[in-house]
Amino acid sequence: MLQLDVTIDTKSGFCFGVEYAIEMAEDILKEEGKLYCLGDIVHNDMEVKRLQKMGLKIIELENLKEMKGVKVLIRAHGEPPSTYELAMKNDITLIDASCPVVLKLQNRIKKSHDKKEKIYIYGKHGHPEVKGLIGQTGKDAIVFQNIKELDFDKLPNSLTLYTQTTKSKEKFYEVVSTLNKAGIEVNSHDTLCRQVSNRDTQLQEFSLNYDKIVFVSGTKSSNGNVLYNVCKSHNDKSHFISSSTEIKEDWFTKNDSVGVCGATSTPMWLMEEVKEKLLQY
Repeated sequence: MLQLDVTIDTKSGFCFGVEYAIEMAEDILKEEGKLYCLGDIVHNDMEVKRLQKMGLKIIELENLKEMKGVKVLIRAHGEPPSTYELAMKNDITLIDASCPVVLKLQNRIKKSHDKKEKIYIYGKHGHPEVKGLIGQTGKDAIVFQNIKELDFDKLPNSLTLYTQTTKSKEKFYEVVSTLNKAGIEVNSHDTLCRQVSNRDTQLQEFSLNYDKIVFVSGTKSSNGNVLYNVCKSHNDKSHFISSSTEIKEDWFTKNDSVGVCGATSTPMWLMEEVKEKLLQY
């Protein structure tokens, strides 16, 4: 027996936006036994499977176009105005679980667009939240996930910069600094979710307190990738897993202290399952 000393980070787990969306879905599923959701309700396959067993049906935008008179959940990531227009046209009842932080950001971007500002969004291409943000601009905004994607010779002298709520705070301010050094006037809006960015600092401290770190997250989670890299940069013995089946016993030595933590899309029940597996070694 390795006799590992395992501690779960109590500050890890669902952010309030994801928790709110899942509670709404669970309430409807318990009452009606069926609910459609536009895209994965959360970027964690294990949690999605749990809700699918309760009756959640994941659909995509193409499916929505063919549906009429049904009830559909909008997840925490939010949606562009075109989705709401389609729902009205097809007599679809939307259960809107968009995160308040995302809704506020959408509103700010729309106001900037109405003022004819040149909008740039630091975010992940194709991410559902980013799609909702671009939708506020009639798809006029420029999205980039790496500063190297931008052709500085073609950039305007001044621009308005927003960020996807779950990006790295450090990387966002690096982007602002690089643009400023290039002589570009940046009207920057730090629209990062503080519940996510504060975990950055908290996980730096957490990862230093243990011999090994097991970070639990879905592979689709942008926030998961950011926070795992925070752990890895402060404790090089950090391991990324999506489920307890991916744990390897040879990562650990006898009496290791192990910290288990996760993304804002990682359910606490999954981290507890990981802890139970580690205690079996």
